Amino acid sequence: MKKYRQYLVWVAPFLALMGITAGLVSSSWGAIPSGLLIAAIIFSTLWLIFLSPRSKGVSGERANSSQRISRSTQSGTNALIATLSVLVILGLVNFLAVRYPTRVDLTETGLYTLAPQSRQLVKNLTKPVKVWVFERDSKPEDRALLENYRQQGKNFSYEYVDPQIRLGLANKFNVQSPGEIHLEAGDERRLLQSSNEQRLTETQLTNALQQITSNFSAKVYFVQGHGEPPLTGEQNSLSQALSVLTERNYTTEALNLAQTTIPTDATVVVLAGARRSLLPSEATALNSYLNQGGSLLLAIDPTINLGIDSLLKNWGVTLDNRLAVNPAGAAVGLGPAVLLVDNYGQHPITKDFGNGLSLYRGARPIETKIVEGVQATPLLLTSPQSWAESDLKDENLQFDPSRDRQGPLTLGVALSRRPATASSNSQPSESRMVVIGNSDFITNNQFSQQLNGDVFVNSISWLSKQESASQLSVRPKEAKNRRINLQAAQANILGLTALGLIPLIGFVSAVILWWLRR
Repeated sequence: MKKYRQYLVWVAPFLALMGITAGLVSSSWGAIPSGLLIAAIIFSTLWLIFLSPRSKGVSGERANSSQRISRSTQSGTNALIATLSVLVILGLVNFLAVRYPTRVDLTETGLYTLAPQSRQLVKNLTKPVKVWVFERDSKPEDRALLENYRQQGKNFSYEYVDPQIRLGLANKFNVQSPGEIHLEAGDERRLLQSSNEQRLTETQLTNALQQITSNFSAKVYFVQGHGEPPLTGEQNSLSQALSVLTERNYTTEALNLAQTTIPTDATVVVLAGARRSLLPSEATALNSYLNQGGSLLLAIDPTINLGIDSLLKNWGVTLDNRLAVNPAGAAVGLGPAVLLVDNYGQHPITKDFGNGLSLYRGARPIETKIVEGVQATPLLLTSPQSWAESDLKDENLQFDPSRDRQGPLTLGVALSRRPATASSNSQPSESRMVVIGNSDFITNNQFSQQLNGDVFVNSISWLSKQESASQLSVRPKEAKNRRINLQAAQANILGLTALGLIPLIGFVSAVILWWLRR
């Protein structure tokens, strides 16, 4: 037995580790975890007693033996203390990690971080909302996204369900195939995704949360009858824009001003892509609508005269008949008439855009002047290298200081105005208007390009007087392309350097070192 006493030091750490693990996993320091920790202390004490010197004898052999035992005891004690300290530190770290989970997103575009709109929406949930995923095996990306939402507020939860085992729950949600994702809030249920072949996105989930929890509803009318893009169809229509508005609790409808007046339930009126002038009565109807506190979105292409100059003049807006161009567009294969905008004004519509890109194929500049009672804020600003081209027939675009206007140019502006007088029974109703010198960015061809859709949706939200963070558009995250495209000669040089030159340098260095030491 004396021979094995020295090994008692290894029993104590294992017992301590078992006790700490049992306590952390069960979240209870009951009999078993406490017993294991007490046993670890007892074994440590026995080991110290058995290995301590019994006397300090005067003989050389006993003195040397005592010194050896003393040194051995001291080393073992230090090792035991160090081991126990490491175990305690690891236990505390794991305890804090479980109790206070924290994630750090180091990706450049924040791929794994929720947008401010999403975080604010979940934090403000006033009733429990649950996501049901009817799938046996969870996708790591979907689970990570749902867990990120769950950490933002106590009223959000999710659960994975095997539809073949819990048949009653699957029938309750009318599940047709594995992979369906449903959102439930009280008695209301909504299908989020019907196939497991696609990933659940933040945009999709946030829009559904907003739709199922919000009492907000608004009516958006799109003026038709002047050559505007159709509201339905695949090519060159506004169907994608209308679909996004529908997801956000907006109701959309066509409006023919020549046949009817603007309905009283109109939250926003959109005049986008018209090719022919409005009738004087139609222009008067829009002007009266604005004077009564309405909201209007105008998307007007170059060289188009809609006959609403007097309406715009009341707001201090002038549409430049020249075409905004930028030669840098030709360098990236887009053409000089395609404007890449990465500079935005300080406004709720564009406040979260940063230096993201939006594209405008054929746009006209917009000029504003100060008008009493009207607050104008530029939204879309071109680069200083751009200019307003006056000669649209010249194939060789050259800046002419005598006729052209040097950039930066304003392609979009947001305006608000309060009535000069108001009745004594009501507060003044603010009128709002957004004017953009291009309509192509709303059509199906360009709506999903970069931030184009966000410019439109956020404009509608602001015009609806719903500029809260949760109502503004949530942009999907995209990873930056960091790939390097090498030519054949560059790839050969890189291969020879990595496979030939660097190993040769190491070999020569080894030979020189051997020669110096031989």
